[in-house]
Amino acid sequence: MVQKAASGRALVFNIVFYLNLLAHMLVAIPLFLFPKRYLRALINAWCRASLWWMKVIVGTDYEVRGREKIPAGPIIVAAKHQSIWETFALLPMFTNPTIVLKRELTWIPLFGWFLMKFGCIAVDRQAGPKALRAMLADALNAAGEGHQIIIFPEGTRKEPGAAPDYKPGVHLIYAKLAESCLPIGLNSGLFWPRRRPERYAGTILVEILDPIRPGLKRKEFLSRLEHDIETATARLVAEAHAR
Repeated sequence: MVQKAASGRALVFNIVFYLNLLAHMLVAIPLFLFPKRYLRALINAWCRASLWWMKVIVGTDYEVRGREKIPAGPIIVAAKHQSIWETFALLPMFTNPTIVLKRELTWIPLFGWFLMKFGCIAVDRQAGPKALRAMLADALNAAGEGHQIIIFPEGTRKEPGAAPDYKPGVHLIYAKLAESCLPIGLNSGLFWPRRRPERYAGTILVEILDPIRPGLKRKEFLSRLEHDIETATARLVAEAHAR
């Protein structure tokens, strides 16, 4: 069941969320001098703390299904994108993740510097083919370092029930890397709405689906990916409403 939190508790959580982020960034400043694994550990601590605060203040928990389907080594993780929630909550599920994001985020003082130190793949969405070539090069380097590359195939957040709009970038990475793609469905947008301050109590559901083997043609891959993610997401949204 999805239950709206009192406006006061939602406000408190939003304040705590960003104060928690600021505190972790300040603690992490010396880590610029150390290998990336130390920063990754601190980022995981921030992610888990944020999830804990959301549970304590708002009453929002989460459940992950299918963890056993995560393979070892590099992989492309293609997740539904409904909320800010999955941009941090998915990271601790993987041993060595990086994430594809819009370049504008790297311009934010301090926060953007940590994104680059973390090894995020920043995409200039206005640069056309040049941006795609740069993204592919960065993705290839990340896979060579054993990263699990998290990408949101629609490129932006979509409200639950909105028509899907899958972009070709995920296939370009899939074809270039020749690695399996791990689809993820979720219903986070019911609890952390897009571009709104409200927060909702309940349980966010995340479902890790069967990996898509490498080597599929563009049309077959995108059709399979969209079908798997959208089917799972619709089921999880319906389940949340029925609880």
